[in-house]
Amino acid sequence: MIRSIKGIKDILPDQMPRWAIIEATAHKLAQCYGFSEIRIPTFEQTQLYSRSIGESTDVVEKEMYTFQDRDGTSLTLRPEGTAGVVRAFLEHNLTSQLSMRKLYYIGPMFRHERPQAGRFRQFHQFGVEVFGTEDPFMDVEVIGLLWQYFSDLQLPDLTLYINSIGSTDDRQHYITQLQTYVLDQVQDFCENCQRRVQTNPLRVLDCKVTKCRSLTDNAPKLLDHLSSLSSSHFQSVQEGLSLLKIPFTLDHRLVRGLDYYSQTTFEITSSHLGAQNTIGAGGRYDGLVKNLGGPITPAVGFAVGLERVNLLLPDSLIPSSPAKVFIAAFGELGRPTGIKLLHTLRQSRFIAETDYRAKSLKSHLRTADRLGAQLTIIIGDDEKKKDLVIIRNMQNKMQIEVPISLVSEKLGLWMYNNVDIFLIS
Repeated sequence: MIRSIKGIKDILPDQMPRWAIIEATAHKLAQCYGFSEIRIPTFEQTQLYSRSIGESTDVVEKEMYTFQDRDGTSLTLRPEGTAGVVRAFLEHNLTSQLSMRKLYYIGPMFRHERPQAGRFRQFHQFGVEVFGTEDPFMDVEVIGLLWQYFSDLQLPDLTLYINSIGSTDDRQHYITQLQTYVLDQVQDFCENCQRRVQTNPLRVLDCKVTKCRSLTDNAPKLLDHLSSLSSSHFQSVQEGLSLLKIPFTLDHRLVRGLDYYSQTTFEITSSHLGAQNTIGAGGRYDGLVKNLGGPITPAVGFAVGLERVNLLLPDSLIPSSPAKVFIAAFGELGRPTGIKLLHTLRQSRFIAETDYRAKSLKSHLRTADRLGAQLTIIIGDDEKKKDLVIIRNMQNKMQIEVPISLVSEKLGLWMYNNVDIFLIS
């Protein structure tokens, strides 16, 4: 038997109601905030990701699924959504009619990493991207959308962390001091940090190795090296969050290592997820559009890992299964009449099912039980001759006879108007 690939999970039918809530809430809320959905390709040219994510990142160096097309072009399954959205934004000139564009996406991403709780090689993200404004209150709006999304889903014990990494000039001045601090004790850092201090110094600050974190506790802080313009921007973000009563915590370790990132960075965590506790993160990337060949365009966005959201989603949010009707049709006259009735009910948008293999009432009722049907409509040759059906309540076994022409009306009363059709004539 061929099995699924390690780290890639099937989402089975009994799990779909959870995913339906997660995705429907994302669609509804994003649209309430004025975002339009975009669907980007599952794979792109590799250089799109190497230029956008960065050659020196773990994603590009170790985690991408890359392969050659027949013409020799290097292609990569998308490891994240932002790069593809920016490419589409530029290729289709999406600001030709609007000076600011707000887009969102939902879909699978792919990274070759060690599978663990809430972290898979194929995973799903909900993300938003805003192009065309550097106003700090747009940062607040994006953070507010993310906070509202998690709040609507009633995810527990959330903490919002924010930071500012300033402008490119701010970081260059700061990095010199950070490198000096780290190089004085570089032999005590992990191998990754020893490499990063030369290639991507800011990433030393967000290393998860306990020893490295303790070594950088007293390192210079980027917040202390912001220009007046960057400080003002970050102050406005904090004031906006306070205005909306969104609680936040400053975290000087919340950095991005590439030059096109700027100003605000943020993430939301939950204490219920252990070490991999981030469920959504984002920030400003005012230099990325230019880096991919477009004009200078301010931008801000976030991405949410939906598998982690699923781990936290309370069962109380999952709606009960909609009422299901089963058609038990048998006999030379009853079977074709039941099949026609099945089609009629579905046209009226009732959830209706039957078992084409069943030949007797007993086997039909057994299938109805397995499917969890609330009502079974019984129609055999005798019922057809009388031009009626028997409606059976599968919970209490009560039954009534109803003319075939009135079946839809009776079902509507029972399902949508909460009328107990078994107690009225």
